[in-house]
Amino acid sequence: MADQPHNICSYEGSDYQSTFWDQGERLYEDQVEAIALRRLLPSKGSLLLELGAGAGRNTPRYQGFERVVLLDYSLTQLEQAQSRLGDSSRYLYVAADVNRLPFVAGLFDAATMIRVLHHMPDAPRSLQQVSQVLQSEAVFILEYANKHNLKAILRYLLKKQPWSPFSLEPVEFAALNFDFHPNAVRAWLLQAGFSLERLLTVSHFRVGLLKRFLPLKLLVALDSLLQWTGNWIQLSPSVFARCIARGERPPAEAGQFFRCLDCDGVDLVEVSDYLECQACRKHWPVRNGIYDFRGIES
Repeated sequence: MADQPHNICSYEGSDYQSTFWDQGERLYEDQVEAIALRRLLPSKGSLLLELGAGAGRNTPRYQGFERVVLLDYSLTQLEQAQSRLGDSSRYLYVAADVNRLPFVAGLFDAATMIRVLHHMPDAPRSLQQVSQVLQSEAVFILEYANKHNLKAILRYLLKKQPWSPFSLEPVEFAALNFDFHPNAVRAWLLQAGFSLERLLTVSHFRVGLLKRFLPLKLLVALDSLLQWTGNWIQLSPSVFARCIARGERPPAEAGQFFRCLDCDGVDLVEVSDYLECQACRKHWPVRNGIYDFRGIES
């Protein structure tokens, strides 16, 4: 395949799930994120969009939803998700860029974006894209990397890092890896048409020494208690936000789902191994059950 755009962080061909989560001593982070999701997600729903689904680590946690759309830029990550989740019509797999979502407006009644925003060089645009495909009053669960965390504050005060955790602009600490200030994210969400209903602070004890010497159950229990302080103070490296899509948002018309990224047409017909836009005749591949809207030539 051709090279991906330079502003997209892709996990194509990586073993991220196995090395970072399965073998990477991240059980603490996984468990506290599961708690945050359980506290913020609606108990049931119709159609949920999981942005940056990767290999499907969180997907089994959306059992209350009738259908889940797993979206990721990496084809190989989605293939791993297929293997993990099995052959079920409940799941639909889409390879696409978060900043160019191939769905009609007002389609989803819920969405999640976990460990994804920190790869977005234009975070406000990404949040706008999510907002456009949600129905009125839809719930959006956003996780973001917090630059205003306790470790960063201490390092700055001790002159161990040059950037300020108190300023509003994002900090790119590695290529296509950004930390954000909570006040900046709050402003972007409001601009995108969301109201902020609840904040949870997560992964307070993401320190190797603590994870090595303190029992996992104790760390998870303490983190679970501290999560509730999120509405008042955000000093953890990870923040979860429950947001509500506000304003007039007509629901998608019956039978409409995908939109063509070339002409914005909404009549796409599945023919063999591709979707064909009836307006501009553009073909969008379907690769082993994965709808590919990346626009990458094979």
